[in-house]
Amino acid sequence: MEDITIRDIVEAVNGTLLCGDENTVVTDVCIDSNEIKAGDLFVPIIGERVDAHRFIESVLETGAATLTSEHDSVCGEKPYIRVQDTVQALQDIGTYVRKRLTLPIVAVTGSVGKTTTRHMITTALRSRKRVFETQKNYNSQIGVPIMLARISRDDEMAVLECGMSEVGQITTLSNMVRPRYAVVSRIGVAHIETMKTQENIRREKLSIISAMDPDGTLFLNGDDVMLAGLQDSFSCKVCYYGTQEWCDYRAEDIQYDKGRSYFTCVHEDERVPVELSVLGEHNVLNCVAAIAVSHICGIPMDVAAAEFSHFHGMRQNIIQLENRFTIIDDTYNASPDSVRASLDVLCHMETGGRRIAVLGDMFDLGENSRQYHHEVGAFLSNLPVDELVVVGERAKEIVQAVKERTSGVKTYEFSENEEAVMYLLATLMPGDVVLVKGSNGMHMNEIVRLLQE
Repeated sequence: MEDITIRDIVEAVNGTLLCGDENTVVTDVCIDSNEIKAGDLFVPIIGERVDAHRFIESVLETGAATLTSEHDSVCGEKPYIRVQDTVQALQDIGTYVRKRLTLPIVAVTGSVGKTTTRHMITTALRSRKRVFETQKNYNSQIGVPIMLARISRDDEMAVLECGMSEVGQITTLSNMVRPRYAVVSRIGVAHIETMKTQENIRREKLSIISAMDPDGTLFLNGDDVMLAGLQDSFSCKVCYYGTQEWCDYRAEDIQYDKGRSYFTCVHEDERVPVELSVLGEHNVLNCVAAIAVSHICGIPMDVAAAEFSHFHGMRQNIIQLENRFTIIDDTYNASPDSVRASLDVLCHMETGGRRIAVLGDMFDLGENSRQYHHEVGAFLSNLPVDELVVVGERAKEIVQAVKERTSGVKTYEFSENEEAVMYLLATLMPGDVVLVKGSNGMHMNEIVRLLQE
């Protein structure tokens, strides 16, 4: 935040200054008492387990000021601002800061691929512009206003990731962000336990345009059947990206070689060769989306494309253990779509040994969880995967689907991560490639750590 004082914050949150100097300058917003810095405004969040109000006194030894919903009066040198709800107040601050910003913002949402798509868009835009992008996983009702507060006057554009878990959250984020451009990567079944249907998920994701600039552009994945054919459903300009011939920006001649993806990005009469330093058709689509956004923003396609030969993704970390085996660490959560994408990467990895998929339970899939796991198994059974190792009760359904199709995939089932690791360490050989993926609650990063050790 720049040139913002306590007086501005009080106005933004419609709060009451209980003590302290209203002319105190605030330079950032912080919700983590362990990360507080000089100049920070502390926003204590009341969580399921911890009420952060308990940290206010210690936080103010370093920080500049605090919000509070639990103090009615207090004496002190540093400002306390009384609000009704600290989360709402944080969002009000985000809205206030956004009104002071004039730069265009790209909002990225979708059921899967948000982080990689956001990072690729940022990569393409940075070929010509100074760009701020979402840090860490700050894409929620709490994270987005903090990101808005960290945009500086030197930034020419911002790319913000917008996530959700319940109805109405994307609209809230759109009202805060007021994007000029919005990207919807894919409509999957993540959060379907809460949202009930994919149609509800689609409706929620597409509400990203509810506060979009009327002259802005909505970018949709034309390869997703839930998004294709919607161009006449919106008053804003719609731009499709994908591999379909009718897409405004499309990938043709996709090939994979030595851990890289190669394709031609086509828009109208322009054809640009692209070398992408990561594997997988989903990453090709993410790259096309990035080139499309940057091109609409005035960056030549060939200039943006040149950035991807040295792109470093934030997911699917490839760990090559010398003279041993290779691990594809994709343990940051899992859904049916993201598992399929990871399996695609595994199958395009060059290897002198076996391809082994280590998959854990996928959570939050509702009453059709068994079916979704079964569908992943059916998909895997047609791939050049040598072994399938599953951990957890739900993942056993993946094995069941593979067995039903009498494929050549060997299958092994375990209840605990440690058991799976013991099997893997006893059988892995030089040249093998191992994909590890599951929902966060399965803690499958433990498997990666133990394999490395």
